[in-house]
Amino acid sequence: MDLCVLVVCADQDSAGLIKPVLTEMGMAVEHTPSISRGLEFLHERRFDAVVFDYRDNRASQEFVTRLRQSTKNRTSLLIAVVDENFNARPIFGLGANFVLYRPLSLERTRLSLNAARSLMRRERRRAPRSRVSSTATVSYPGTPDVKATLIDLSDGGTLITTRNVLPRAGKVYFEFALPGQEKLVRLSGEVAWQDSSGRSGIRFIDVPQASRRLIETWLQLRDAKEAPKKAPDSIKPTLSSHPEPGEGKLAARLGNGSNRRGEQRLPCTLGAEVYELGSSVPNRCTLSDISEGGCYVEMPTPLTGKSGVEILVRTADMKFKISGQVTTTHPGFGMGVRFVFRDSVEREEILRLLAMLAAGPVLDKQQR
Repeated sequence: MDLCVLVVCADQDSAGLIKPVLTEMGMAVEHTPSISRGLEFLHERRFDAVVFDYRDNRASQEFVTRLRQSTKNRTSLLIAVVDENFNARPIFGLGANFVLYRPLSLERTRLSLNAARSLMRRERRRAPRSRVSSTATVSYPGTPDVKATLIDLSDGGTLITTRNVLPRAGKVYFEFALPGQEKLVRLSGEVAWQDSSGRSGIRFIDVPQASRRLIETWLQLRDAKEAPKKAPDSIKPTLSSHPEPGEGKLAARLGNGSNRRGEQRLPCTLGAEVYELGSSVPNRCTLSDISEGGCYVEMPTPLTGKSGVEILVRTADMKFKISGQVTTTHPGFGMGVRFVFRDSVEREEILRLLAMLAAGPVLDKQQR
């Protein structure tokens, strides 16, 4: 199991549904009902994702804040489990990537966590690696110790070169000293890939606490040396909390640098049908960017301003209808639409679509 998830959830019904789904997807699960024990886990280990039973209280807010300040887990995917009528915007502001609404259903939980798993894998591949040149001793059953050279290193793995072909199954044991350190790092890993030139990608499996501290200390010092100087606050861009959907899209088309969108917008090419409320006449269109709050609808003759609309979206994996309000119109280009959620299910559909788009590859363009 190469992905590890921490579940901090006192709700037995939710935890009893989430844990088996994560396990059947091949992920290792650590569960605790206690927030204090969850914070201890965050200090002790690195997790690819954290599923958290979020309540509107100080303890929950403190947990999320400390998660995002954690050395080991500040970049971990955060999946918040909230009540059906909970306003999710504050938890997104605190750093949540995903929201699951109670009461959970098996089908929707499985679909949402599957999309989250794709995003976890992408983030794992993008884990920052630091260049290093160090000699390692590698051992595995049935062979004398061999020498290898470390080329780069992250907290989850390393790239090495060696003249020996390493076993594709079973553990490989490493011993090495990082530049500037006298103590040896000792750990075990497995071969993720290797090529004919002698390069091998190693995924760490068992890393003792002492060795993990040596790696983290070295990486932090390396990051501090390579970090660029921060721009002065006076020239940092500001974002409005009340964006107009599609404004960034039109600005890009017209060469205008304005982009007041404060929430993540993802580019896409999704075939869709848009209906004016009260009408059964479909208008073929393409969604070209989307966020949790709205989307930009490309169509040569947009609907009149401030119209209520329904958008029917089809992908290879899902089909759903979402209500919205036209906020801006650009004749010849399209219109910006702000979503109007009628229930938590509609919001969850958008969040799942965003996760699928973020995880990649890009969803296939649908026939229209």
